[in-house]
Amino acid sequence: MFVLNLFSRCLLAFWLMISLSFAEPTIVDHHDTVEIDESLTLPKVVDLTLEKFPELAWLNSLEEEAAAITQRSKSWTAGASQTSYSFQEAATGANGGKLHYINAGVQVPLWNIGQSDAEQAVGEQAETSAKTQTIATKLRVAGLVRGALWDIDLQKIRYEQAQSEIKVYEQLHEKIGRRVELGDLPRSDALLAQTELLQKRSTLIQAEAELMHARKRYASITQMTKVPKDYHEKLVDLKEIEQNHPALVAINSQINRKQAELDAMRAIGSGQTNVLAGVNGDMGDTASNHTASFNIGVTMPFGGSDHLAPQLAAINVELNKLIAQREQLFRDLKQAHHEAEHNLEVNRAELENANELKSATENLLNMSNTAFSVGEINLMDLLKIQSKAQQAILNAKERAVMLERDIALYNQAVGVMP
Repeated sequence: MFVLNLFSRCLLAFWLMISLSFAEPTIVDHHDTVEIDESLTLPKVVDLTLEKFPELAWLNSLEEEAAAITQRSKSWTAGASQTSYSFQEAATGANGGKLHYINAGVQVPLWNIGQSDAEQAVGEQAETSAKTQTIATKLRVAGLVRGALWDIDLQKIRYEQAQSEIKVYEQLHEKIGRRVELGDLPRSDALLAQTELLQKRSTLIQAEAELMHARKRYASITQMTKVPKDYHEKLVDLKEIEQNHPALVAINSQINRKQAELDAMRAIGSGQTNVLAGVNGDMGDTASNHTASFNIGVTMPFGGSDHLAPQLAAINVELNKLIAQREQLFRDLKQAHHEAEHNLEVNRAELENANELKSATENLLNMSNTAFSVGEINLMDLLKIQSKAQQAILNAKERAVMLERDIALYNQAVGVMP
């Protein structure tokens, strides 16, 4: 009898030690924190993220390229002008006299008919394309930010639920420990309660880790640790993908630019017409006429279509590749729109069902706790009912967050900026 009492006291001390260890507020010494900034809004976060986005340098270079093309199209000449200079010395017979011949000239390439206008069109299309690429990139950034923020919310719900469950199981663990000490319950129930508590401990550790990962992903995307207080969105319901979707506008602008490049290349024809102007003269001994003359000429290329054809073909390949990409993009956008619409419908129905299930299981759990207290059900049955109730509570909370997330993802799919 003495041995049994000693064993009971040791076991109770062990339970108390376990309970105290689970009450620690921190589990893993790794914390990625985020801070709520009430001055931040979702559009502001997107703008700040875009300013630090890796593709910003590429977007800036597109604008610089467009400016350079436009500047070229406004030039008076079709290319760089050239100057030439030559000097020649010749002997003039036995007396040893010498003649000096000097030639100097300049060569200027001229625009072909319509070529300057075609180059200007390329510059305009390049400028438009640069702007639309920036808008399309901003939409992609918005999608990353939207996903990261709602992932934090979802992982936070799971973490808080795991914390709540730990408290419930700690209380149950203590209650069973007291009843085992009084002899109301077998020691196997104490071990069963301890096992459940350890499992909940593991769930909390994993939930905390996922929350830290979600915060780190947000910080990696945005390069900040501050989040807006409110980032809920209103649903922009569209029946189909419209042509003003930023991704479609961006690729259409690329196609228009390639078409303009093709027209500009055709305007080159066989090459550039050049105007040549120069002077030449001779001087030297008395036999020289000491003459100077001015000359002007024109060079006109011809027969260059075969040489231009490979360049035209290369641009045409790029043009048709973009057209194919646009067709595939439109299909992908329609599929994403359908999936986003379907997810909204499913989650609305699931949320309603989850709330009803939550209410029902909570009532059942209250009845089961009373039944367990008076010995009408055993601990195993209580734990099963409690597990179902907690899962129903978590599912209802998750569905509420997922519905808000799906509204944001729907807006993303149809091309709506925050």
